[in-house]
Amino acid sequence: MDDCGAVAPLFSNYRAFYGQSQDLTLAHRFLSERLRNDEATVFFAIDGDRIEGFVLLYPLFSSVRCKRLWLLNDLYVNDGARRSGVAVRLLERAEAFAIETSAAGLTLRTARDNGAAQYLYKRCRYVLDEVFLAYDLDVCN
Repeated sequence: MDDCGAVAPLFSNYRAFYGQSQDLTLAHRFLSERLRNDEATVFFAIDGDRIEGFVLLYPLFSSVRCKRLWLLNDLYVNDGARRSGVAVRLLERAEAFAIETSAAGLTLRTARDNGAAQYLYKRCRYVLDEVFLAYDLDVCN
């Protein structure tokens, strides 16, 4: 199965969820580049011949721990498959992958108003960081 071709429609939907325009060509190109350059790892859930959801991980490193971390940047489940356990299984696969790669762990960010995601992450043993603040510098126009 062509991972990019299979996941690109969901990735485009994921971007639309965050206010971006639907663009299947852009989604496919972006994913292809990340995977071809070993800049990302993607896992997806399949039910029959349908892709139900995906999780996209990017490599990071912890200087303090001198180990790899995985940024769980994108998690998306189709509307019809939500609340069926797909997201939990994808998070479990990401966790297993972090263990397989001897990583220190996984890190993620989610919107303050995304209560469903926050509930899911807490349920899957992710811990809210209440020590460090996140700062961003946007250099795009």
